[in-house]
Amino acid sequence: MQTKYQEQFIKFGLKVQYYRKLRGLTQEAFAEAIGKSWSFVAKIESQSKPFGVSMETLFRMAEVLNISPAKLLED
Repeated sequence: MQTKYQEQFIKFGLKVQYYRKLRGLTQEAFAEAIGKSWSFVAKIESQSKPFGVSMETLFRMAEVLNISPAKLLED
């Protein structure tokens, strides 16, 4: 995906990865908890290609990680 917000997408993915690991979740366990595939989570956490998510998925991820959705978006 081409986007002028590539850096923000990458930072978002790194934050997802950070909080996922902080909670002791594997990509597979996290994916199951949010109703997605592990490859979906891997795409989000990839540092080589930006990958966005829907608001629905953002809220579900934050709920599973027990954080505010804003935590995943703030700089």
